[in-house]
Amino acid sequence: MDSHRPSAPLHLMLWWAMLGLLLLLGASPLSAKAAKESPIRFAPLPMENREALVLKFRPMIEYLEEQLGRTIIFDFSENYAKILEKFQSGTIDLAYLGPLPYVELRAEYAQAEPLIHFKEASGQPKYTCSIIALADQPINLTNLQDHRIALTQPLSTCGYLSVNGLLSNHNSNCEKNSYHYLGKHDEVALAVIRGKFDIGGIKTAIGKRYAHMGLRFLAETPPFPGFALIGNKATLSPETMQAIQQAMITLDPTQKGEKEMARWGRSIRYGAVRAADNDYKTVRAYKGNLEIPTANKDLNP
Repeated sequence: MDSHRPSAPLHLMLWWAMLGLLLLLGASPLSAKAAKESPIRFAPLPMENREALVLKFRPMIEYLEEQLGRTIIFDFSENYAKILEKFQSGTIDLAYLGPLPYVELRAEYAQAEPLIHFKEASGQPKYTCSIIALADQPINLTNLQDHRIALTQPLSTCGYLSVNGLLSNHNSNCEKNSYHYLGKHDEVALAVIRGKFDIGGIKTAIGKRYAHMGLRFLAETPPFPGFALIGNKATLSPETMQAIQQAMITLDPTQKGEKEMARWGRSIRYGAVRAADNDYKTVRAYKGNLEIPTANKDLNP
């Protein structure tokens, strides 16, 4: 043993000790910063299974974590109503919502703030809803009654709200018929294709995926604002919400963001634009004073 070997300077010894600790813990300057702040709780749509939702949103979440230096965790719910309840109680900070759920939330909770609208595959931050039927079924919407209607969820924009509004243009409404909530747009399309229902309410872009299976479109709504990221002003700082908004609108899928966004889910990979509460005029006009029932209705209960 060489008892005369010079000792390393104290500051170098401390530096190496700190580096070893960071490596041991798997830490980094970014994760250390994120650890000082509570995670952002994100609520995705309640209309798909959890595995599908993680595959769809995880790449976007990882991108935002990197941009914000914050951890973001998923908060799953079984329906829109539960998401809105959690949002108002402050247990959700950020949510992915369609137009009607946002309008309903904002009516009761002024702290809900739309940050960005996602663009559709068309490049537009808007979409429409349609009434579908089988091409070989002679269905006329005028004075429609005693027919079976397939709907998504009570708070789905393309559900009761759109179907009832479109039927009202033809001297009918949902209450003159029977209707059942099936949950997902794809389930509505398949239920109509299988002949279990006469017509269904569905997002037009999703319905077109099933057109080759014999679907036709009987009526279409005016454009509604695209799905959005909604921030909770009661739990997120203005700086954080602005950072989320900026991170999303600066990522262009046709330029530097192409490789990044190609990993994202189909409905969120086409870019985004700034959102504002004023964007929802069409939805509010469509809804008016309509009370949307939450239960199924049979023709002869």
